[in-house]
Order: sequence, then structure tokens, then C-alpha cells
Amino acid sequence: MKTPIRNRFNPIKNLNLQNLGQLLDDFHAGYLHQTALVWEAIERRDDVLQGLVAKRKKSLARLDWEIVCLEDTPEAHEHKACLNTAYQNIHVGNAYEQNEQGGLRLMLHQMMDAVGKRYAVHNLVVEKTRVEATFVPLWFFENTHGRLRYAGDDPDNSSQALEPGHWIITTGEGLMESSSIAYLFKHLPLRDWLVYCERNGMPGVKGVTDFAPGSPQWEAAKQAVADFGAEFHALMSRGTDIEPIDLSSSAQLPYPALIDRMDRAMIALWRGSDLGTLSHKDATGASLQADETALIQETDAALISETLNRQLDPVILEKTFGPQIPKARFHLKPRDCRDRLADAQLYQALLNMGLNLSRSEILKRFSLTEAQAKDTLSAKKYEN
Repeated sequence: MKTPIRNRFNPIKNLNLQNLGQLLDDFHAGYLHQTALVWEAIERRDDVLQGLVAKRKKSLARLDWEIVCLEDTPEAHEHKACLNTAYQNIHVGNAYEQNEQGGLRLMLHQMMDAVGKRYAVHNLVVEKTRVEATFVPLWFFENTHGRLRYAGDDPDNSSQALEPGHWIITTGEGLMESSSIAYLFKHLPLRDWLVYCERNGMPGVKGVTDFAPGSPQWEAAKQAVADFGAEFHALMSRGTDIEPIDLSSSAQLPYPALIDRMDRAMIALWRGSDLGTLSHKDATGASLQADETALIQETDAALISETLNRQLDPVILEKTFGPQIPKARFHLKPRDCRDRLADAQLYQALLNMGLNLSRSEILKRFSLTEAQAKDTLSAKKYEN
């Protein structure tokens, strides 16, 4: 983890289809080091992917959170108070980028790295309600034994098992496998397109002269052709004439369509629809895209909550109270994107049909407490 910054290198400098395929095979065989470095570089270098990854992480990290009691007992409320203090004061860092420091929001952002790279790992130091969590990049680990093991900055070294209670391992979708393939299929034609523009962006110039090569008149004609400003130019004998040579293609180039196709593939992978960033002119799918975005956020919130419930909540409670069965837990609250007016109309229609609906279910559906419901009814009665 203390590899000097000057020892960093560009892992995608010579990336091609063959060695990318080998890297993906190595990752599934448990050799994570080089593939994780490549994925990290691709996330930073691709203009579309960098924005998609940032949006996915930020949409989760800015959600509200709470500590929920699992039962109404004094012990549960003690657990809630303990966890609330720990999460409010958690200190989070980065073992590789040591300038990166923060609190719970930063930790949630780092945990979302598992969505792209399959795993995100934090080292834990817990003393009662004092928690320090340090993010350790995936290239410091190997997975050849079926469980992540710490291998350090030299993947050839023998690895060490991760001690329970001292590590948080978030396991996600691993979208960078498909994204890295899309990246390569995008940047190979993008490179060819740039070469095409460089070579054919300006027409070549051909000069024809009757003067003998090497004569003063030949040299003057040669200089005139060069001064015309074209990168491609030629001078030939017989007559003096200058005309353009058009090397461009009159047919539609294949590069833009393929690049756009790969951009849309990455957007669909990370955001659930291509309407979020590169939309078509018609926006008929906007509601579907919103539904998909809400579904993704709910899934991400559940993943983070369950990971912390299993790997951090019990550690905090054990350090404070001794071995315990948790009676409270951390909960990350996804935003409610439902159409409440439509829900209200649906419930009203069901009531008019004579169906008995649970009061508690209705309050839960509209995120209301009993106190809020009573206040609303009282206000309505006063107005009447």
C-alpha cells in the first residue's frame, strides 16, 4: 500500500482485444491485480464512462440514512444509540490516495466501487463507537482460494487471509468486465477515425510543370506547391497546373455509428437506459428510464445496507456491549420516486369497491406516521 506515486504506470497503453481477453480470464481465475489496474485506468480515461461511474456512486452516497430498531425494547434503543454515534463519527480514508479522507458519505462512495470492479474492500479499526475504515484498492488482493486474500503491492508474494471483524468486503455486479470490452470496441475505431481525419481533413495538392527537375523553375514550382498549405503534395513534369487531390470517402464512415453504439451500451449498463445521458430526440421512454433509475438506486441501497448490517454493525456492538445479537441496524433510505397522486387515486378506487385496506399499509405506502395522519385529519376537520 505504500508504493510510491512515481512507480505508477499506464496499464492500458498497449491494450488490445487479445490481452484484454487474457486479463478477464485472469480475473475470474482469482488473479485480480493487473485487471483491477486496467479497469481503474479505463474508468478515468473514458469520457462517457467516467461520468456514468460518478453518477452511480454519487446517487447512492448522498442518500439519507437511519438506524432502525428491530424491536421495541430498551436493549434495542441502546443498540440504536450506539450505532448512531458510530456512523455519525466514522473516519474514512484511502490506503493508496491518502489525501482522500472523509466520513460515511465517502465510505458509501468507495463501497460502490464494487458495482464496477466486483469487490470493494475496507480495513477496519473499531474501538467501541470509534470506527476507522480505510479503503484498500482491489489490486492489492487475490481470489485464487475462493475468498479475497491480501497480497500487497506485489502479486507474486504469498497472500494473507483476511481476519473476520477487521475487513468489510462489498460484493457487486462487476460491470467493468462488459464496460472494458465496450471501451476497447469504442476506442479502436475512435483512433482510426482520428487518423482518417488527420490524413484526409485537407485535400492533397498536385503540381505539374514542364521544367526539368532541379532547375530554378522546378524549385520555384515545388515551393509554390508546398506553400499551398497541404500536408500531402506532389510535383510532376509537363505543364504547370495545381489541382486538389481528394482522399476522403464519399460513403458514410462506419466509425461514428460504432462509437455511439458502445457509448449507449455503457450507459445502459450503468444507468439502466440510454436516455439518461445521450438521449434520442423523442423522449417517450423517459418514464421507463426513471423507473429503471429508481430500481437501480433501491438495489444499490439494499446492497450497502445488508453489507454493513452483516460486517460492521455486529463489530461495533460487540466492541461496546460484548457478543450481541443486533437489535438495531443501519438502513440507507432510497428516494421515493413513486407517483403519489396515482397511488392515492388507486387506493380511493379500491376503497370505493368495498375492499378493506390496512391502515398501517396505507401509512407505510405514503411514508406517514400515525401522528402525521392525525394532524392531517385534524387540519381537514378544522377547515370544514
